[in-house]
Amino acid sequence: MGSAWWNMTLRFLLELAALLGLGIAGLGLSQEWWRWVLALALPAIAAVLWGTFAVLNDPSRSGRTPVPVPGAVRLVLELVILFGGAAGFYLNGHATAGIVIALLIVISYAFSLDRLGWLLRQ
Repeated sequence: MGSAWWNMTLRFLLELAALLGLGIAGLGLSQEWWRWVLALALPAIAAVLWGTFAVLNDPSRSGRTPVPVPGAVRLVLELVILFGGAAGFYLNGHATAGIVIALLIVISYAFSLDRLGWLLRQ
């Protein structure tokens, strides 16, 4: 299994961080009461998209998917959600956390070049 276990763990933690960052972004979008709705809705929407749209037989997932999409679409979805979460931290007073998360996303993908190639061939 080599270094794959640590990267899968990192990827999972980055997914959780993205959801938190999107929640923080929701809080920062307004000072009104509905910012709490956004703080819950943005991560919920991201989680539904993440779990719904995937590449059939993706070895980094269960291989199943409710809605199969091309690999490039999945990659864009992942990058938007992950970097969106990092931006949520960065833009709402947690710049260091946002930068560290963004760097960890890049590192995770750098150690996933085989998966990136697979995604882009699908």
